[in-house]
Amino acid sequence: MDWIALTTEEQLETIRQRSATKTQVIFKHSTRCSVSSMALNRLNTANLPQADYYLLDLIAFRNISNLIADQFHVYHESPQVLVIKNGECIFDESHLGITAFALEEVV
Repeated sequence: MDWIALTTEEQLETIRQRSATKTQVIFKHSTRCSVSSMALNRLNTANLPQADYYLLDLIAFRNISNLIADQFHVYHESPQVLVIKNGECIFDESHLGITAFALEEVV
């Protein structure tokens, strides 16, 4: 998986704009959580459809995680995956619900 590090607030606008032509996926990862590590491993070993995949270290960038919740109108959870299309979050899932199968269905 070729993750794009999500480290700046400006990237959220880029994600919103790019989602008009290509699906954008954000994975909010807690580096202190074994469930988050398991979910990340699931995604890393999957053959997922074409999209831009962003990885947010929410321990280091909690402010960006909060902005994601506000801008995409989702409740903050950790770990959490969001699928963005046409500027809107069309899917979000957390914890053990984060699977390659779920993303394949939506992306």
